[in-house]
This record gives sequence, C-alpha cells and structure tokens, in this order.
Amino acid sequence: MNSSTIKARAIRTEYWMPGSNYLEILAKALYGKIDDGDIVAVSEKALSTAKKRIVDENCVQPGKLARLLAQFWMRFAWGHFLGRICNLKERNIRQLRAYPLKEGSKHKQVTLWYSGFLESLLWGSEGGIDASNLPYSYVSLPLNDPYAVAEEIRLFLEEKLGKKVAVMIVDTDKTYSLRGFHFTHRPKPLKGIHTFSFFAYVIGRMYHLKRRSTPLAFSGFAIDVNTALDLAEAAHRRRGSGGGRTVWEMAERFGVGVTEVTWSMLKNMRHKPVVIFKRSIIQRNRDFKKSS
Repeated sequence: MNSSTIKARAIRTEYWMPGSNYLEILAKALYGKIDDGDIVAVSEKALSTAKKRIVDENCVQPGKLARLLAQFWMRFAWGHFLGRICNLKERNIRQLRAYPLKEGSKHKQVTLWYSGFLESLLWGSEGGIDASNLPYSYVSLPLNDPYAVAEEIRLFLEEKLGKKVAVMIVDTDKTYSLRGFHFTHRPKPLKGIHTFSFFAYVIGRMYHLKRRSTPLAFSGFAIDVNTALDLAEAAHRRRGSGGGRTVWEMAERFGVGVTEVTWSMLKNMRHKPVVIFKRSIIQRNRDFKKSS
C-alpha cells in the first residue's frame, strides 16, 4: 500500500479550542460520511488541545541547562553540524542559527520537564511537544494514553452514529523504517514501533530512511504496523500542515512574531483534524472487536 495513492477524505471542522467537546464535534462532522468498516484517523494535536494538555511557556522560568541548550546546542550543534548531517533544509538551518534565546530557553525548560534530556536534544517536537498551530507561547503535550482516547472515540461514534468504525490517532512526527524494523523518537507509538529518542531522528534522517507519520493508537480491529504507517502518512498528506509545519512557518504565514499568533487567527484557517479511509482500501475479511 502506497500512502500517496490511498484514497481518503479529510474532514473540515471548527478549530478545536481547549475544552472543546471533541466527541460531539467528531460525531457532527462524521454524520452521514462513515460506514461500517471505515477507519477514522484523528490528529493527536487537536485532541491534546481539546483536552487542555497545553502549557503556556511565557510563564516558565528557564534554568541553566535550558539556557545552555538554547544558546549553544540549538544555534551551534544543530545550526552547523547536526542540521547538515540530518539533511535539514537551508531555511531551517538558518532559523536554527538564529534560535530565539529567551523563548527558546523557556521551551527547552518545558521539554526537560516533560520529555527528559535526550528528547530535549532534538530541534523540534521534543517528545511530541509541539508549538505549531497554537497561539502565543502555548505548546501541546502528547496524550498520556492515546489508546484509551481512540477507544473512547470509537465507542462514542458507534453509540451516537450507529457505525462500527476503527479509530486511529496519528502524529506527524516521523517513524523511520529499515526493512521490517520501525523506530521513532516519539514516546508511546503504536505497538510494533520502537522508541529510540534523539538517536532515532538523527539516524533516520542521516541515512535517508523511509519515513512516515506515526500512528500512536489503533482501536477497532487488528492491523499490521506497516499498513498503519501508510495510513498515518496518507492522513498527514490529506490534512496538510494547517498554519505551518513549524512555529516559524506559522508566524510567517500570519505575518507576525513567533509568539504573536492569536486564537482568532487560528480559528479563521482551514482546520482538518480528521481523515476518513473507506473500508474498500483495507482487507474485507478483518473482524471488528466487539464493543465492550
């Protein structure tokens, strides 16, 4: 299965604010659009925001290690050495060389608190912490238990809409594949994907390994890891990058500073946190788990 040829439909919804009732939003958006056997892929970022798993970095006081990471590791290690061996775009390398010290130190303090030292060595999305498509100085944290959330959504859609679908939660952070071995820097990926923190990103990028978006959880029926990876990447391609792939792209799109994007700006953009895969793209002989 090739992620670029998989037929899928991205569903537009309102922007998910902290505290949004994501179950009702999903049911309303999917009404009349899903059938038994379909797969519904949902963005972890949207779910984390709705579940209020966000942190305002403007309130953070960085320590010495965080300031060291921002000033030397990000500007020099990533801006001159690691950026090259990881084949980053010239634009990203230039931005890393000018990594903002004040905001960057606060961000690194948050990553140290929630993701640990090795994840903080990454230049972005450290441990699934993400600042893109959020306003001001907010960042989102990864879900504590993505499988429980996928189960919650699946059972709610079955009760509300009367449809037995599978639900997958997806993050745009990449999983790298070497033959049948799959690994990522993301914590808590789908079973069958191994986590190697900072080293996964460097090795995967340095050797140009096949990379696809990361499935975090799958609820509904059995699915092999490679198919889940293809679906996750296809979901990412259909959804697009919203306000931007990075906080720099988002700020540039709106013509403001990196901490000056507002909630209203984000509400006005096209928001597609959900993708539907029709059952025709998967094996028809897979059996659904019985609802609990």
